[in-house]
Amino acid sequence: MSAAVKYTLGRIGLFVVVVAALWPVDLNIFLKLMLALAFSAALSFFLLRGWRDEMAGEMAGAAERRRAEKERLRSALAGDDEQPGDES
Repeated sequence: MSAAVKYTLGRIGLFVVVVAALWPVDLNIFLKLMLALAFSAALSFFLLRGWRDEMAGEMAGAAERRRAEKERLRSALAGDDEQPGDES
């Protein structure tokens, strides 16, 4: 399972847990949802740090691979991909 999926499911899970904890409190439903969103975001900052760092690493690796592939394609289109000894 990718780190992005784990992190997203973790965030959703924290939100659901906080909403369930706030459910018995006598407040407007929209206020409960807003509080749950704020509390779950704060909790995820601390509790999901490992998954967030893992996700950031995967995203950085993917961006680097895309950049390298883009550079390889640009040099191939420019004709810079000739092998030594291929000159006629």
